[in-house]
Amino acid sequence: MTAAVTYEHIKTCKQSGARLGRVHTPHGIIETPAFMPVGTQATVKTMSPEELKEMDAQIILSNTYHLFIRPGHELVQAAGGLHKFMNWDRPILTDSGGFQVFSLSGIRKITEEGVQFKSHLNGDKLFLSPEKAMEIQNALGADIIMAFDECPPYPAEYSYIKASLERTSRWAERCLSSHAGKETQGLFAIIQGGMHEDLRRLSAEQLTSMDFPGYAIGGLSVGEPKHLMYEVLDYTTPLMPVNKPRYLMGVGSPDALIEGAIRGIDMFDCVLPTRIARNGTCMTSSGRLVIRNAKYAKDLGPLDPECSCYTCRNYSRAYIRHLIKADETFGIRLTTYHNLHFLLQLMRDVRKAISEDRLLDFRDAFFTSYGLHENERGF
Repeated sequence: MTAAVTYEHIKTCKQSGARLGRVHTPHGIIETPAFMPVGTQATVKTMSPEELKEMDAQIILSNTYHLFIRPGHELVQAAGGLHKFMNWDRPILTDSGGFQVFSLSGIRKITEEGVQFKSHLNGDKLFLSPEKAMEIQNALGADIIMAFDECPPYPAEYSYIKASLERTSRWAERCLSSHAGKETQGLFAIIQGGMHEDLRRLSAEQLTSMDFPGYAIGGLSVGEPKHLMYEVLDYTTPLMPVNKPRYLMGVGSPDALIEGAIRGIDMFDCVLPTRIARNGTCMTSSGRLVIRNAKYAKDLGPLDPECSCYTCRNYSRAYIRHLIKADETFGIRLTTYHNLHFLLQLMRDVRKAISEDRLLDFRDAFFTSYGLHENERGF
């Protein structure tokens, strides 16, 4: 039986050790390293599927917890699955709801059986277990689905993190046992362990022994300084199988994407580009640009003169600032389009640099252009 999701290694960058590859899924190939735009509610905020294809988004991510609450996985399944429901024929990844165990800590209770939530919408009681997370994700029909886990907070006591990761491993085993979509979906496990090398090693050993089709690193980008995140990646990534996809969850700043790729990561996701776009903050080749600032009120140039996206080809800084200041939705659409295009183009450039064995040179040039001084890079 052919696995639903497989990894194909193309080459390793001689300069950096980063790897170039392809992740094969039922709905297409993902060229890696890749960034995945986040479509929490079965939509990337303000973007249409056609626009995402236009900027060549290869895969998007949706959220199990939120789709469980509304519209419900049964409806999505009746519509033919998430791909048909949202009119997206490329790969989709769904998380398991594990991040909400972290982000909704004030309205949930963890037990060995699972997690009791209060709905953030109306207070209704909800229960997610490994089996329920698999039932929901099997119904949603994403190409890549995630094992149910706990993402512990930072900082946390060593004893808490150890108990949490061991429970996450037990939950992963239950996910494997109850996963019904083995022929059409790839189930990834999530390595936890906080900022402790011995616990990351323990988690990796327990999970890799179960032979999942892919592995993620969770519990990072939760408030720790970047240099600490990079240290964790330095000793965790080598513990992951070389013949399977490696996914770093919740990371999407340009510097962290490049540093993650250098450390052997294949896949990334984050709400950062869409979230800051709604506040009028744009990523450009010369650093972050806050379009609300008064100095752009009469600036008729593009957001980024070096960018070829739809926004930069057609609209000025002055116009976009006017829209954002006037709370016009089109302004948010333009900044969101630009930020997503910027990161997707960055990953294309990263892949090219890997293919040409010059990723470290690319990193240094990009950081200089982006305005990141050495003490801001996390290393």
